[in-house]
Amino acid sequence: MTVILVLATFVAFLLIDHFFSAKPAVQMEVQPAVPKIASAAEARFVPTLVGGFRVPENLRYHPGHTWALSESPTLVRIGIDDFASKLVGKVESVNLPQRGQWVRQGQKIWSVIRDGKKIDMVSPIEGSVTDINEEVMKNPELANKDPYGEGWMVTVQSPDAKTNYRNLLGGQLARWWTEEAVGRLHSKFAMPMPALAQDGGEAVNDLTSTIPGADLEAITKEFFLA
Repeated sequence: MTVILVLATFVAFLLIDHFFSAKPAVQMEVQPAVPKIASAAEARFVPTLVGGFRVPENLRYHPGHTWALSESPTLVRIGIDDFASKLVGKVESVNLPQRGQWVRQGQKIWSVIRDGKKIDMVSPIEGSVTDINEEVMKNPELANKDPYGEGWMVTVQSPDAKTNYRNLLGGQLARWWTEEAVGRLHSKFAMPMPALAQDGGEAVNDLTSTIPGADLEAITKEFFLA
């Protein structure tokens, strides 16, 4: 039921975006649908904070809280977003797919281990895995400290990346979606979550450890759609 509600919200966001984008407007410059970024590290220099979580403007997001970064027309770098990183907290190990493995958009692609429990996540893009981040396997804390930079997970060669990107969230839609996710997280617990108001408004790391009665497995299954 939760997955249906999330997907329904996602569809609503797309309809709202279509409605506003359909209005005639005079534009001096047209931004490309799939921005070309030279390096994954550049994502860290767009500090947009939504509900206590960083949402870089130059990325596209899957509703399962993974991100995609275009490095060429068909090469895409992917990883976990700040919401997922802070929700999972201290990662003990990371299991990544093999090079050459074909993954589908929305399919389970990697897992992280926390307190001996396996947490699956889905791919935001379809294609063949070309490289994996061996550094994040050696040092899983990178996924927490720098999820948009050194904590990236894999790169994917995606022949139909442009079409895949149409199914992802960016810009205002990504901000609305993050706000909705934060609201759902708040609503799951009767007491306030002061962790979201610390450090100048940014959520603390290892968020679920600060929430009494939090069931990490149940929460991550709901939000990560895996």
